[in-house]
Amino acid sequence: MAESVACPAFQLGKPRYDQSSFLGRLRHIIDIIDPSTLLVSEKRLNECVKLLDDFKHGTLPSGVSDKQLWEAQKVKQAIIHPDTGEKIFMPFRMSGYVPFGTPIVVGLLLPNQTLASTVFWQWLNQSHNACVNYANRNATKPTPTSKFIQGYLGAVTSAVSIAVGLNVLIQKSSKFSPATRLIIQRFVPFPAVASANICNVGLMRHSELSEGIDVMDSNGNVVGSSQIAAKYALMETAFTRVVLPLPIFVLPPVIMAFLEKLPLLQSHRRLVLPVHSLVCLAVFGLSLPLAISLFPQMSEIEVSHLEPEIAMATDCKVLTYNKGL
Repeated sequence: MAESVACPAFQLGKPRYDQSSFLGRLRHIIDIIDPSTLLVSEKRLNECVKLLDDFKHGTLPSGVSDKQLWEAQKVKQAIIHPDTGEKIFMPFRMSGYVPFGTPIVVGLLLPNQTLASTVFWQWLNQSHNACVNYANRNATKPTPTSKFIQGYLGAVTSAVSIAVGLNVLIQKSSKFSPATRLIIQRFVPFPAVASANICNVGLMRHSELSEGIDVMDSNGNVVGSSQIAAKYALMETAFTRVVLPLPIFVLPPVIMAFLEKLPLLQSHRRLVLPVHSLVCLAVFGLSLPLAISLFPQMSEIEVSHLEPEIAMATDCKVLTYNKGL
């Protein structure tokens, strides 16, 4: 009885937790980015896939619990692309975003950056983001490779330009003391990365604004393609991409400015980088699920806010659309 309350009845392809509440979305995202799935063996993956296939075809062995089925689905969704059916390269899985992205965050936040190191870390960060976006893309419709290249180049150009420009302005400013200049430089990565993320979303998903995205009724039937829903989807996604790097690039410099004054780090300077890395890892690990959980992936919109032709095509008052991650 206790297990049935804690673990709902399994539904193939559906989220385990209620997506109408922030807490439910947060628990769902924590499952998606769980780094423990990076350690799943090929044998375990095949067992999970077989278990889900047995459930789908009604040949599930007796004694298999809902909890086992939810775990199997979690493993499969973390490793295998839902559209292509192929394994996603480990560093580009959502579950690998924090462990593989943290060293890049540490590099972006290193003090006393040279022009070359600034360009390198911004390029590496946007390259990693582009690969994650491509690996986890919606592959139900063919998307020209040129769209991804355009988004990648736009993101890299904007990130590098803003980061380098701000660093040059700070270096040339005579109003700041060397200590103040060093502190300000630590915050430069945030506006660079945030603007690049917006640019990336806008360029890589620009076609959605002209072509629209599918809006569906309560039964999952496509009612039509809406440019208005696409606008909402892009704004929500862009907002998430700004919120995500905010704590990642703001909190570690503040925390490290305090920690570096402690006697332990004052006398053992070699500990600064390891401590800095742990702080970045902790903040990154907390920020990612919180930011992505702000909006449900399957968002709702009132029909009265959509195009007249869509409103005339359905009796539903609310339709849903896939916002994307």
